[in-house]
Amino acid sequence: MARPVLFGLIALAVMALGVWLSQTGALPADLGDLRAKIAPLQDHVQAAPLIMGLAALGIYVAATALSLPVALWLTLGAGALFGFWAGLVIASFGAAIGATLACLATRYFLRDWVQARLGGRAAGVIEGVGRDGAFYLFTLRLVPIVPFFVVNLAMGLTRIAPMRFYWVSQLGMLPGAIVYVNAGTQLASVQRLGDILSPTVLASFAALGLLPWIARWTVGWLRARRRLSGWTRPAQFDCNLLVIGAGAAGLVAAYMGVALKARVTLVEAGAMGGDCLNTGCVPSKALLRAARAAEDVRSAGDFGVIAGAPRVDWPGVMAHVRGAIDTIAPHDSAERYTALGAEVIAGSARLIDPWTLEIATPTGPIRRTARAIVLATGASPVVPPIPGLADALPLTSDTLWARLAAPKGPPARMAILGAGAIGCEMALALARLGVAVDLVEAAPRPLP
Repeated sequence: MARPVLFGLIALAVMALGVWLSQTGALPADLGDLRAKIAPLQDHVQAAPLIMGLAALGIYVAATALSLPVALWLTLGAGALFGFWAGLVIASFGAAIGATLACLATRYFLRDWVQARLGGRAAGVIEGVGRDGAFYLFTLRLVPIVPFFVVNLAMGLTRIAPMRFYWVSQLGMLPGAIVYVNAGTQLASVQRLGDILSPTVLASFAALGLLPWIARWTVGWLRARRRLSGWTRPAQFDCNLLVIGAGAAGLVAAYMGVALKARVTLVEAGAMGGDCLNTGCVPSKALLRAARAAEDVRSAGDFGVIAGAPRVDWPGVMAHVRGAIDTIAPHDSAERYTALGAEVIAGSARLIDPWTLEIATPTGPIRRTARAIVLATGASPVVPPIPGLADALPLTSDTLWARLAAPKGPPARMAILGAGAIGCEMALALARLGVAVDLVEAAPRPLP
């Protein structure tokens, strides 16, 4: 059956059921009305408890799957008619099965419609599931800050597995079902809904909502203990934070540490500033600026200015690039971070244990311990295993700059493998500076 036809039939069924409920007064107006409506059913339940129980379960599943606002009355009625244990089975399984059907209906038939109707509420649920997975769903079930029917429909927009959705929902909705089914068994003495949800019961629900997060923290703590069981933690630490690598990430980590008054040791084996300052974004942006100047000269005739074809002086271009690096370098320098309060060590570091580094320096190895270690070692360009490529002595983003600074400048034609940020910037800059460039990207990804 085509999806639009099925959707239309479902919509008509929900509308017809809603009209019937409103016209017949099938929905209880209050607890007294509920008592009056279930009284005639008592004899039928006693005569055929299994058949009536299955019928109640089917009604509960259908009402939940169709997102009808009758779950409270059905749960109270199940407790009043069938007693606590049978009523709990009907309410618990009916709610979980119906919720799963509503979730699947969204996923396979109503995705666009639900997305349009729920809007920001759906986005919040999707983000929460993406961040915390089943823990997020469990919390929503225990502490219903979002109506259950919204959760059911919005979960169909996520990637959560149907069986996981089912058992987490059944487990998470169980405490609420216990409270309401038990209230249903005492329906004769319950005069208003406020008698069911007392402040104590609400506080209990809130405490239950913390259980998945407490369990998650406990599991993470136990795993960390197990991972660290093979080493002896130092009784004292030389510093609070050890940062390996003084590139963009390492410098930010070290700066945040000293800003928070932590004792920070920053280790760098090469040039301060890392790739970004020395071989990455700073020199590439400077080269792009020179390329734009060349393009402006080339297109000046469009504005009535006769300038002729630009002549690129590569030593001058590279002097401009070095000037850009020299302008920014003091901000990333060892002197600046030393003045901020960090200890800066030039050398290669290796981990001895989860809290200890051994740093090879020109004057000999030294050790530092810290409560936390940040690995900001960056990455290195990869030469792909293309037959014969290594024999051609290819340039990389690390070695290209020395080639551009040579007196004769770059080759007349170049192939750039990789259309990432650096590849695209270099291709654009070199092409505008007169180099014939072929940009090659093997992966089917969009250009940045």
